[in-house]
Amino acid sequence: MERKGFLGGSDANRIMAGDWHKLWLEKTGRVEPDDLSGNIAVRLGSHTESFNLDWFIEQHPDTNISAWQYPMEMNWEGIPLKGTADAMIQPEPDSTAHEMIECKHTHERNNMEAVLQRYMPQLQFYMWLGIKDGIYVSVIFGNNRWECVYVKKDWDYINKMQVHLAEFWKCVTTDTEPASAPAPTSIDKIPVDGMVRRDASGDNEFISMCHDYIKFADEAKTFDNVKSNLKDMVGDNEREVYCELLTIKRDKRGALRFTVKEN
Repeated sequence: MERKGFLGGSDANRIMAGDWHKLWLEKTGRVEPDDLSGNIAVRLGSHTESFNLDWFIEQHPDTNISAWQYPMEMNWEGIPLKGTADAMIQPEPDSTAHEMIECKHTHERNNMEAVLQRYMPQLQFYMWLGIKDGIYVSVIFGNNRWECVYVKKDWDYINKMQVHLAEFWKCVTTDTEPASAPAPTSIDKIPVDGMVRRDASGDNEFISMCHDYIKFADEAKTFDNVKSNLKDMVGDNEREVYCELLTIKRDKRGALRFTVKEN
């Protein structure tokens, strides 16, 4: 596919990830894009897309797909934008929600958070281009795990992305080599299944508690194991087992209660 002359969803991923120089070389015709026809992961993802959508529909039986491989185009601020949605969802008659579906197939050791970190620019780009409020991200991990999350359109993120798209496109149209790429843009505040992430690195109380958690984790595991072993040593017909250190009593409900004796 000829990818010069416009910006697409995969270009948005690369721009927001900081891969400006190589993409600029491709968009200005100095180098050819990587040939992915022999990439098994790319080929497999394209072949499993129809199954992915079928599985999504089975898990969401009330969803009505209105279009598959839906092309989208826009000319924004003189920048030609293009994308292809895997599927569009037909809204219910009494619903104001406008949504779409994006399918991915990744390796089994991957996780949804990593998928979102990599593809969030493309997801937000498609919602912007397709004028949609949200997008279902349907992901197959390896060959035995499927997960799906719902990502909301986030105009704060899109506005930041628009700035970078415009800066990059100016480098292309003026044939000016990019000096540097921007720092990554956080996706923590973008709602995924209605929830966001929070970086607590600046929360001293939280950090202090984390240090305590890590410090005492092994001790807590040892404590739980010892407690379980002591309970196993109390016979079913014993109401109390004791020594000079502690006593273990059985209450009227049959639960075992520990009491440490004072020195």
